[in-house]
This record gives sequence, structure tokens and C-alpha cells, in this order.
Amino acid sequence: MTKRRYRHRRSVDARINWLQPHVDEFKSWLTERNYSAPTISEVVRLLALWADWARAAGFGIETLVTGFAASAVIFRGGKTTRAPQGAAKLFIACLRERNILAPEQRPSLEDLWPTLAAFRSWMREQRGIKDSTLDTYQGVLIDLLASLGADPIAYTAVAIRSFVLDRAKPHGRARAQGITVATRAYLKYLVAIGECPVGREYAVPGFANWQLAAIPRFLGQADIDRLFVVCDGEERLRDRAIILLLARLGLRASEVANLTFGDIDWVNSRIKLVGKVRREEHLPLTQDIGDAILAYIERARPRLETARVFLTDIAPIRPIGRIAVKCIVRRALDRAEIKSVHRGAHLLRHSAATAMLRSGASLSGVGAVLRHRSPSVTALYAKVDMGLLSEIAQPWGGRLPC
Repeated sequence: MTKRRYRHRRSVDARINWLQPHVDEFKSWLTERNYSAPTISEVVRLLALWADWARAAGFGIETLVTGFAASAVIFRGGKTTRAPQGAAKLFIACLRERNILAPEQRPSLEDLWPTLAAFRSWMREQRGIKDSTLDTYQGVLIDLLASLGADPIAYTAVAIRSFVLDRAKPHGRARAQGITVATRAYLKYLVAIGECPVGREYAVPGFANWQLAAIPRFLGQADIDRLFVVCDGEERLRDRAIILLLARLGLRASEVANLTFGDIDWVNSRIKLVGKVRREEHLPLTQDIGDAILAYIERARPRLETARVFLTDIAPIRPIGRIAVKCIVRRALDRAEIKSVHRGAHLLRHSAATAMLRSGASLSGVGAVLRHRSPSVTALYAKVDMGLLSEIAQPWGGRLPC
């Protein structure tokens, strides 16, 4: 170790000495979460910057949480300016986990909105709706309860209509439709448990939605091949396996994120999936997808005791979520320099359907792979196959031109 580096380390240690022995415990805590040694040194350095301010402001170990809240005004701005605040957040999380600080007291959903908590429980048990879908409903329904109150007696047709129109006013058509879906689902629940009159859900106004009016967004085969090229190499094994699952089998982002080792049947070459309403289905495990998953597991996957297949590649190591899958696709599109208005994981699901259809698969076959519950949903993809369109087009009933 050079003299300059030694002096720097001694300076950092001296500045955070008042936080000992908790800093040593913090380093061990970071190591357990697979932070690398250089990253731990940087986090401790950033913690020292925050600790300088906290000590000068008169905060001690017992008042670190109060100091953290107060420092939000001081350490604001760009990513570099906020970095000490992030190190302090990790430090406080470590102290809470080690029972040095009291755990964070957050009111539960049952405490804040007991009727909404009961709705979520009912939807899971009676309808099989997944938490990710209920999470999208929750923001709208919290606004509904805040606006109209928790007593369904106040939910008149006029009040419901006014709420939906006001809530949807700043948004586009797609978001407005999501607001109506969430509101209508909650009203149907209230009708089912007898707290609202039958038919009250029809008070929710609708927004124009011309069925099959849009053209499915997809990438051509050349662009898909470029995605695979930019995911070559040892450092991209996870990304390649994920993009293969999306682009070959048309999986949803949440299905990729939630894939477990138990879902992969290596003997029978198939993958088990649990869809939106917890319906169990199976898709074939092709050779290239199987090879990509094995390569990731054997050569790149961090060691972590979890059944989930795909993990983050930087600390803290944990299973990825559906947002992470979307980010992986977006970064791959950027590396491949593919220009597309739509840049999420669903773009590859549409691309998989389009490729199957152009390769000769029937609409019913595409619907089976994508696990559509209604054939009308799959019918959208007929627009990309001119041959199929000519087969289903009806003859013109008017007169021929002169």
C-alpha cells in the first residue's frame, strides 16, 4: 500500500471513528451482500463525508435517522451530490438489521386503508389476480378513497363519473383506460360483497378504444439478430438468456423475472409458466434457450441461496424484477443502435408472435404460445401477414369502378 493511499485510509478511519464499532460491522454486512472490496471502500468514503456533516450538525448514533432525514436537503442535486446520502441509507439499514437501531415503522396498508387491503385479499383469493396487477390498481384506488371516502354509500354514479374523468384528465388514452379498469374492478368487488347496488360499476365512463385499430409493434429478424450479437460474451450471458426467452417464446417481463429452477423441466425440455390468473401452462425449452440458461448458471450466475434463476450482476445481489428485465432490453437496444419508439420487453413478445406468424404458424398456434385467453387478442397479428389478410378479407360489396 502506497503512503498516499495509507494516509487517505487513515483519514477516512479517523473521520468515522465516532461511528465505531458499527463501521466494521457495516463492512461485514456489505461483504455478505457480495459488494466488492473496492466498492466497500468507496461506500465507506462516502459515509465519512456524510458523517462529517452529521457530527457537525450535532447528530449522534441514537439520532442518525433524524439526521438522515435532515440531510436530504443538504445532499440533493445530481448523482454525485446524493452519493453520501445513499451511503448513509445503507449504513442505517445495516444498523436496523443488526437491531442497533429500531426498525422503520411504516403503517401497513391494513392500517391506512383497511377496505383496500380487503379488496386485494379478495382479488387474490377469488379471482387469482397477481400482486403486480393489484399494484397498478392501488394508486388509482387510494386516490378514489381519498376523494370519495371509504364509505360506499358516497359512491353515487355522479361521484364515480366525476372522479374518473378528473383522474384521467392529465393522461393519454391508455392510462385513462387503466384508471377505468381499476375503478370498475373495485366497484365490482363492492357489489359482490353487497356494499354497493348491483350495476353501480356501469357508472364508470369509458374511453374510446377501437379494437384491433393499432399495428403491433415489433422488430424485424435483422434487428433481433443484432440484439443477440450485442449480448455475446461472458459478461452478457444473463442478458442473452433473458432476451432469448423474450424473443423466442414471447414471455412477459414478469414471467422471466419470476422464473425458478423448479419451473425448468430439463428431462422433458419444457418450461412451466404461471400466467396472469395463475393458470399453469408449459412451453418448449428449445436448444438455444437451454444452452443460454445453462451457460449463465454455470459461468456467470452469482452464488445466492434462492430458487430464482436470474439475479442482479452487481451488489446487492438479489433476484431481478420485471423492471430490471425491461431495463436489460432497453440497454441491449441502445448497444445495438436499434431505433424504436417502443423500447420495453413487450416489444420482443410482439416480435416473437410476428416471427412465428411469418414462418407459417397459424393464429391459433401463436395464441397458444402467447397464452392468450381470447382469439380476438391474437387476431391483431394478422395485420403483419398480407397473405393471411387476403385469406380472411371479405369481398367488396359495392360496384366496380368504370
